Amino acid sequence: MKGNCLCGAVEVIANDHSEIGLCHCSMCRRWSGGPLFAVHCDDQVQVIGSALKTYRSSDWAERGFCSQCGTHLYYRLVPDGEYFVPAGLFQEQSFELASQIFIDEKPSYYELANQTPKLTGREVFEQFANGNS
Repeated sequence: MKGNCLCGAVEVIANDHSEIGLCHCSMCRRWSGGPLFAVHCDDQVQVIGSALKTYRSSDWAERGFCSQCGTHLYYRLVPDGEYFVPAGLFQEQSFELASQIFIDEKPSYYELANQTPKLTGREVFEQFANGNS
């Protein structure tokens, strides 16, 4: 899959995926303006372009963005290098919503009709602590 930021200064290349996950955590909502619809990629993502900037948003993750247009490019887990890439970057790809996380932080002003597995923040951190990302 190939995608790019709004201005085209940064390109993101990832292995093909057909499912996306949704994060309702307060940090993702602040970063993206709403829930983050993201493709859970492996550590083989290529991000090409000199406008790439990163922000270390926690002890375990960094977020990439285009310094020219501000497009959000990825959330990357530092310990294992796994990428979560916003689904909107891949305009030519079809996806199915497969899961939702931090459901306990979802604000009451929206509700999705999709029937997906849902995890609370505590359950997400327990999975990571057990080595299941």
